[in-house]
Amino acid sequence: MMKRIVMLGSGNVATNFALALKDKYQLVQIYSRTLANAQELAEKVGCEAVDDLKKVVNDAHVYIIAVNDDAIANVIDHTPRNDALWLHTSGSTPIEVFEGKRNHYGVCWPVQSLSKSNIVNMDEVHLFIEGNTDTAAQELEKLASAISHNVHQASSHDRLLLHIASVFACNFANHMFALSSEVLDEAGLPFDVMLPLIKTTVEKLDHMTPQQSQTGPATRGDIRIIEKHLSSLKGDKREIYKLLSRNLMQRREKNN
Repeated sequence: MMKRIVMLGSGNVATNFALALKDKYQLVQIYSRTLANAQELAEKVGCEAVDDLKKVVNDAHVYIIAVNDDAIANVIDHTPRNDALWLHTSGSTPIEVFEGKRNHYGVCWPVQSLSKSNIVNMDEVHLFIEGNTDTAAQELEKLASAISHNVHQASSHDRLLLHIASVFACNFANHMFALSSEVLDEAGLPFDVMLPLIKTTVEKLDHMTPQQSQTGPATRGDIRIIEKHLSSLKGDKREIYKLLSRNLMQRREKNN
């Protein structure tokens, strides 16, 4: 008999997890505060949609909490307490959020930027897991392995550091793309002109460390060019450019 799963959440992570699990486990419910969102995902995986935590079934084998970090504790407090495996999908929320409230629990955090509109191949995503007991860890590893072949054990502390690293590598990097786009907009140029540069920068990481592949005026110590760039920038962009350039030059001096 296929194990029954309740997905508590209908957003980016919940959608990618549910679609990856639907042929290997039985999704029985999707919960969202907005019924339309729950129904949208429930239709894709063939299960019931609910918008009230009091309506969450009590007889599932696994409950996956895939909501905003600030809402995790509230979901735990307002769902039925049972002996199922409970887990959340947050990188920075410690496993202790379940302590004293559930018997078998853990964490399964994907190192990937997930969205509902761009479903990824979850088999290529690295999942970092932690269970509160050996039994919970074994059950969690089996479930995670049904999603991806890249499953790793990680403590709450290590996941926090991984999350910080991910913010630098993904969220902050994407913000740099957005600032680049705004600079180009001022000149009436399309962001597409940056795509070959961005792709080459990422591809270099297949055979070089980020430190080895770093280029640009700050890495060369080209103060004249940096000052020229700063004179053309205003507000936040100017301050961000100055801060990053200073940090790169300090690292250059330290390594020389």
